[in-house]
Amino acid sequence: MFSLRKTDPFFTALLAIAEHVQEAVHYAHDFKINNAADLKEVSIKLKNYERSGDDLVYELTTKLNTSFMTPIERDDILHLSIRMDDILDGIEHFAAHLEMFSLIDIDEYVHSFMENIVKSTDEIVKALELLSKRKLVEMREHAITIKRLESICDDIYRTSIKQLFITEKDPIRIIQFKDIYEQLEDIADYCEDVANTIEAIIMRNA
Repeated sequence: MFSLRKTDPFFTALLAIAEHVQEAVHYAHDFKINNAADLKEVSIKLKNYERSGDDLVYELTTKLNTSFMTPIERDDILHLSIRMDDILDGIEHFAAHLEMFSLIDIDEYVHSFMENIVKSTDEIVKALELLSKRKLVEMREHAITIKRLESICDDIYRTSIKQLFITEKDPIRIIQFKDIYEQLEDIADYCEDVANTIEAIIMRNA
């Protein structure tokens, strides 16, 4: 099924989506929040990333619907693109809620979540680069790393919720930060969904 000819356009499209997600997550992580205007700027920028990501998935879906042959199962290509887009939707939703709540003072748990999510998107790009080279077996290492990072985020989530209820006395802030932590945990889960999809592709095609 896999030849050594030039990169398949479907694999190129999947890698483009992965790199787009990676860029958006890095942007969210690296941007320094100092005031409400910064929160607004990040929210708008990530909304633009989310819309551009939707366009990339739409273009890929259109290509799938008009192509006679694909390098792997159509459903696997579509499922992988959608799972990556879930990460982008999640990070946009997270930024929108930061702006809505005016949460400028981001705590250590949010930073820890984001550091591991950033690493996960880096691993996704590495895996998709291997897919574009038809090196399926080598992709497994990156899928395993993504799952390990998701497990770390599970621990961060449990600790953050526990400490929130111990240290925070303002019920409104408890609600707000609990919402933020849950969204970040969801994004980590979306990264794991990508890893699971990658493993399924390896199993069926390697």
